[in-house]
Amino acid sequence: MSMNNLQSKPPEGGGLLLRIVGILIALAGLPLAWSGAQLIGLGGSWYYLLAGLCIVVTGILFFIRNKAGIWLYALVFLATVAWALWEAGMDFWPLVPRLVAPMVLGIVVALCVPLFPGRPRKALPFTIAAILVLALAATGYLAFQPHGVIRGTAPDAVAEVPADARTDWPAYARTTHGTRFAQIDQINAGNVGELEVAWTFQTGDTAEDPAQDQNTPLMVNDTVYTCSPHNIVHALNAETGELRWKYDPEASSPLWQRCRGVSYYEPSDAALAAGTTATAQPGDPATSEDGAETAEGPAATETPGTAETEETAAAEPQACAQRIVLTTIDARLIQIDAATGEPCAGFGDAGIVDLKQGMGEVEEGFYFQTSAPTVADDLIVVGGWVWDNVKTGEPSGAVRAFSAVTGELAWAWDLGNPAITGAPPEGETYTPGTPNVWSTPAVDEELGLIYLPTGNATPDFFGAHRSEAAEEYSASVVALDLATGKERWKFQTVHHDIWDYDVPSQPALYDIPDGDGGTIPALIQVTKRGQIFMLDRRDGNPIAKVEEKPVPQAGGVPEDFLSETQPYSVGMPAIGTEPFTEARMWGATPYDLLYCRIQFRKMRYEGEFTPPGTDMSLIMPGYYGGMNWGSASVDEGNSMLIVNDIRMPQFVQLIPQAEVESGAVSSDSHEGLATQTGTPYAAWKNGFFSPLQVPCHQPPYGTITGIDLKTREIAWQVPAGTLQDSGPLGMKTNLPIPVGMPSLGGPMTTAGGLTFYAGTQDYYLRALDTFTGEELWKARLPVGAQATPMTYVSPESGRQFVVVSAGGARQSPDRGDYIVAYALPEAN
Repeated sequence: MSMNNLQSKPPEGGGLLLRIVGILIALAGLPLAWSGAQLIGLGGSWYYLLAGLCIVVTGILFFIRNKAGIWLYALVFLATVAWALWEAGMDFWPLVPRLVAPMVLGIVVALCVPLFPGRPRKALPFTIAAILVLALAATGYLAFQPHGVIRGTAPDAVAEVPADARTDWPAYARTTHGTRFAQIDQINAGNVGELEVAWTFQTGDTAEDPAQDQNTPLMVNDTVYTCSPHNIVHALNAETGELRWKYDPEASSPLWQRCRGVSYYEPSDAALAAGTTATAQPGDPATSEDGAETAEGPAATETPGTAETEETAAAEPQACAQRIVLTTIDARLIQIDAATGEPCAGFGDAGIVDLKQGMGEVEEGFYFQTSAPTVADDLIVVGGWVWDNVKTGEPSGAVRAFSAVTGELAWAWDLGNPAITGAPPEGETYTPGTPNVWSTPAVDEELGLIYLPTGNATPDFFGAHRSEAAEEYSASVVALDLATGKERWKFQTVHHDIWDYDVPSQPALYDIPDGDGGTIPALIQVTKRGQIFMLDRRDGNPIAKVEEKPVPQAGGVPEDFLSETQPYSVGMPAIGTEPFTEARMWGATPYDLLYCRIQFRKMRYEGEFTPPGTDMSLIMPGYYGGMNWGSASVDEGNSMLIVNDIRMPQFVQLIPQAEVESGAVSSDSHEGLATQTGTPYAAWKNGFFSPLQVPCHQPPYGTITGIDLKTREIAWQVPAGTLQDSGPLGMKTNLPIPVGMPSLGGPMTTAGGLTFYAGTQDYYLRALDTFTGEELWKARLPVGAQATPMTYVSPESGRQFVVVSAGGARQSPDRGDYIVAYALPEAN
């Protein structure tokens, strides 16, 4: 036998192997062909049917050991590359599910070439396989690099920020202006990489579902004040994190347990003289190991038979000279002594005001507060959260101001009945079912205005029943006179909101450059829609141009109506608002990508404001955002606005009430079936995911963006976080792939040119360069976080600390109760 005959003979067992490979290839092609036919029937791409059929034929040809199968697959592969580039361009993540699987199959085909009868050219197939392996390796490497990045440039000179005498953090956003900016630069771009854990404190109140830790602590004088999901307040030594006292209001709620923050109030002598100041008698406080007193319980207890002498009174500090103000998940307003944690007896009823007063009958869990109360000009202003999507006629969205000294009602804004400016008349209540203010207002004390971000009247996805007041005030920013509660102006961000596009974010007040050397007092409002409105905060008129644009009108239900136009902030960048197409669907594999394309084609989608109807329609941006309650930050020295966004579309389908089975109600009104009792329709809603629980649209799923307020253009944008602590089917990948994840919590900026952020789905606190978006530092947290960081300078050591509350990311099963502080190493 000649050597040539030996070379042309296929390896022993090659025929059996080819048959097995052929069967597997054909099986891989069948679902593509079958589902591809469905996609064509829905008006979608022809690629999957054609590719699937060709792959099936390739498998058959392999089974019968016909080399035409090699050439057919080569043709399919080249056509797939051309189709992928035509449909997705050169964007990395859209190409991955289109090309990775064909490359893997291409390697198998190439390695099978020597198994076919004939005179094989051994070098070529192995060369092709090697090239494809290298291409896969390159893809793997590129997967760990951020994509879709817009990188900013550092300025030649950084603007000097006027010195601020305060280096603490006395309000939820540091000031009532809502900018989350600290004029502290001890930690800066040059040394942030040296940050290390300075102290850690555990509250003991773990954020188990449905509880969530969304707290931003305060720091006043030398004490950090933090609240946990059940409104338990801890006072910590700002230098060491050691417990000074604890106050437990014993609050409970059947639905949500969360506390985004507490507030601080220091009454002036004039305020104390104007009010009645009674002090709480100390009870029998426990003593911690270091001798610090701790106070617990919902109210102070009076010790019988004790009398304080004049000499003792003179030696001890006045009770409630500084106060912590909190609202609770069972609708109470509480004031406690910032030094001891004891309730302030002269405030309300032994330190407590019942916020359900005037609301009429309130079912348990249907009305309470989740955001920090607003304290300004000796007033405490509170709104409330209502359990949305359950029924019509829910508690009122009335906003009230109470004396910060006595707890007495100062004014009320009942948008359904402007005649009620205080407590409702005997036998009446505040107007039920009106838009609420569940987020945090901002205050301009010089103008004497408080700015309220409003929600919508419930339920969210049907609105024909709503009152004229609800139509006028939902999803708006409303300015009230701080002293009287009288309305000064309003601006609506969504007309007739039936998409749950309430305004969730605290407005940011900042004086923007006017281009002529002066400034304009601006209000910057970020929204769930990804629209950013810039208004003159004196009168509500847009500074950045707003246009009313026509929106879809078909597909809704006949019982409801639609607004013909909606406001678009064309003078500011919109974040994450690109319209959906079938080509923008995504999946981890070709199969779930194809599934998502089919589901997209089955849904009704005509762009933003596609009306909900009895078929399934898509909401994008989704009702989680865009931008949510974490709000924005402004580097006030350099006119840089920092926002984080969520890119998570949702679907909604209205179901006639007659078809809804009795009691078929989700325990969480934010997912599943929303009853919407009192309207003709319940609403089925959820996120748009593949069977692998991967979002059905291409990454990123969340970004952090820097916007130059001088040019009103995007300066930089980066993906928000990685897949390290999440993945398909809820499993952790442990791979730091920076796809950009949905994010809660907000950014915080400093005069050191840094933006700190911790709201990603992976367990990190990060520091970004405020001017470029470059990640300069990150630290691993014990669990994920969905809270906004804060910073301060400790008066004891003069060191700057960065503090974040970490109780667990929204979608993560890992929960905790950590407060973690970082600082530069102490000087030797």
